[in-house]
Amino acid sequence: MKFRSDPSVIRGSLAPVVTPFTADGAVDHDSLRALVRWQLDSGSHGISLGGSTGEPSAQSVAERIAAMRTAADEIADRVPFLPGTGSAKLDETLELTAAAAELGADAALVITPYYARPTQEALYRWYATVAREFPDLPLVVYNVPSRTAVDIEPETVRRLFTDFDNVVGVKETTKDFEHFSRVIHACGPELLVWSGIELLCLPLMALGGAGFISAVANLAPAAVARMYELWEQGDHAGARELHYRLHPLVDLLFVETNPAPAKWVLARQGRIASEHVRPPLTAPTEVGLERIRALLAAGGDLTQQL
Repeated sequence: MKFRSDPSVIRGSLAPVVTPFTADGAVDHDSLRALVRWQLDSGSHGISLGGSTGEPSAQSVAERIAAMRTAADEIADRVPFLPGTGSAKLDETLELTAAAAELGADAALVITPYYARPTQEALYRWYATVAREFPDLPLVVYNVPSRTAVDIEPETVRRLFTDFDNVVGVKETTKDFEHFSRVIHACGPELLVWSGIELLCLPLMALGGAGFISAVANLAPAAVARMYELWEQGDHAGARELHYRLHPLVDLLFVETNPAPAKWVLARQGRIASEHVRPPLTAPTEVGLERIRALLAAGGDLTQQL
């Protein structure tokens, strides 16, 4: 919890690592440790676990907590740790968030409850409940309407940010870039905003964003971290060059449903023991693999450390 007392320092590329599974489907804690070590060695500025890329809805609460424990132990306060603790059920969200707080997480990333399609007032009350339960833990709202079928509006974020000191930021995973601007305008520059849309990561920096929680960091962690650093150093041309060089890997991630393509690449590179994804996801099809191989050939140099 080294960074919990000052969440404003939680910036840069916060890698949302995949949750590795063994070939028979169990959580692979050894591969998870290896992935976290690689991310740290590659210069990632923080680690997230249990967001969409981590297949949380396919795991039990106990499995998610055990994975958080492994990641927290490996990170050992070297960089900020922001585990995803949200669920479609409030009791599970509270249980997962309590575990994250106990394990020393620096903030909790709480997804909007999925499937139920709550109103904006219902979303406010949901997050208010979590915020009141954990007043000393920074909370980051996770908005990903393509996965949850609900879009938290800028005014709702503003209400939460105004009413609760521990609601410190939002991860915006929407392709509506106007939404990013309206959230920052509603809340002010003190709100921490990270992009979860790969090709909007760099553009967000021009609006005052705090960084990225981008799935492409699973494949090219050094390049994604360096893109942030170049922008912060004022080398905007260098940052843009990396942004465009990352395009093939971004496309690779979504040839089929994320994280199946990323896991296939990581397994082929020996970074995880198996490409296994849990149902309802499946490993990439042969048609998908043809496209994945072509995109890897185009951008694979960035999967190595810079």
